[in-house]
Amino acid sequence: MSALLQEVRGGSSIVITDRGVPVAQLAPVVMPTGVPASAIELAQQGRLVLPAKQPDLAWLELPMGEPSTGASAVQALLDEREESR
Repeated sequence: MSALLQEVRGGSSIVITDRGVPVAQLAPVVMPTGVPASAIELAQQGRLVLPAKQPDLAWLELPMGEPSTGASAVQALLDEREESR
């Protein structure tokens, strides 16, 4: 295993096979630019998975919906709480 890690540290990607069938890939980690230290720490703890590539920001250009002028969900919740007292 240490020989494989040495190769990966050198930039190589290694395909792991089970009887000739690929089951995994061992590859160098490419850290996205601008990742906060707190996110890296969470990833090291296994609590966050960092993206393999920069996210596509095209969704930001989609038209936004208009806010509803109907009943407020917050007000309905407050009314319900008040009724149950």
